[in-house]
Amino acid sequence: MGLLEFSKLPVNTLVGADWKTFKTLTAGQEIASDKRTKYFLTKAICRLLSTCTGFQERRYRKHLADRPMQHDPVFILGHWRSGTTFVHNVLSCDKHFGFCTTYQTVFPHFIMFGQNFFKPTMGWLMPDKRPTDNMDLAPDLPQEEEFALQNACPYTYYNFWIFPQNMMEYARRYLTFETATEEEKTAFHKAFDQLVRVALWNTGGTQFLSKNPPHTGRVKEILKIYPNAKFIYLVRNPYTVFNSTRSFFANTIKPLELQHISDAELQQNILDVYSMLYDAYQRDKHLIPEGNLIEVKFEDFEADALGMTERIYRELSLPGFAESYSAIEQYVGSKRGYKKNKYNYPQEIIDLVNAHWGRVIDDFSYERL
Repeated sequence: MGLLEFSKLPVNTLVGADWKTFKTLTAGQEIASDKRTKYFLTKAICRLLSTCTGFQERRYRKHLADRPMQHDPVFILGHWRSGTTFVHNVLSCDKHFGFCTTYQTVFPHFIMFGQNFFKPTMGWLMPDKRPTDNMDLAPDLPQEEEFALQNACPYTYYNFWIFPQNMMEYARRYLTFETATEEEKTAFHKAFDQLVRVALWNTGGTQFLSKNPPHTGRVKEILKIYPNAKFIYLVRNPYTVFNSTRSFFANTIKPLELQHISDAELQQNILDVYSMLYDAYQRDKHLIPEGNLIEVKFEDFEADALGMTERIYRELSLPGFAESYSAIEQYVGSKRGYKKNKYNYPQEIIDLVNAHWGRVIDDFSYERL
């Protein structure tokens, strides 16, 4: 157990942002009266740390910016709570993969400089379990990179954790890039490519493994950066996804937000964002080169993680399964008996999911309730 509880964080994740990103993101935003202390403390720490971000930037330009990448990345796609974390952790047992660590998500500018100080401090302070589902937390564990992007570029969907009243605007602009400007897209491309290169340097991998639900709506933009990228699309029973997402978002947003949103509005946003992601993915998946996409039902993966992992390697022509088999088998075995949250589906939830996500239930042959 870390010193701090996630629900009682005195600051939010923007402490690790560069000053330009922090100023751009927060400019003109309404700060709730009961969040001002958190805002000013976060701002003060961010301003102090930002004086040192130039050290990494110079090292990056000198050592990594122009280095050829050995492989295009592999992207694990799927809506939040669709099993992406488990699949990410399984594949991360293969040491040829590099990934964004939990430490990098908070301090993306302190990887090539300052990590020896900040990472032990973070490990001492942070909780060792994710409060929403009891998954392990530690600075070096794999993590979705959208939090890191938020601290390196103001044009990301996870701005909504901080300013939830703008959630749908951020979705249209930075989740699907529907209304983003070309300048914003270019800045995002640059920030993401830099994050990938730094992550590979940090973990010693040769191929970046991404687990980031927002990328599900960005297939077209990702292919502009990495034309031969490979994709694993995960889908899970929509009734489970809705209940789990509502719980996850409600519990995660409270310690991070600087303004408030009602439970009813958050619920409607979850319904709408799921549809946006699904529609964007279905619209753009034909752009993925043949042989570079596999679609997996999480229930199938959960039932036979080793067999499904082998299938993913085979169908995407990924190297390294034989060499990583023992590590993957050991990790999968360690998670047997893991107690997941159990959900009941009241009629109100069944009606909501059927009305908004019914086509997903039908497209992937789930049973309607």
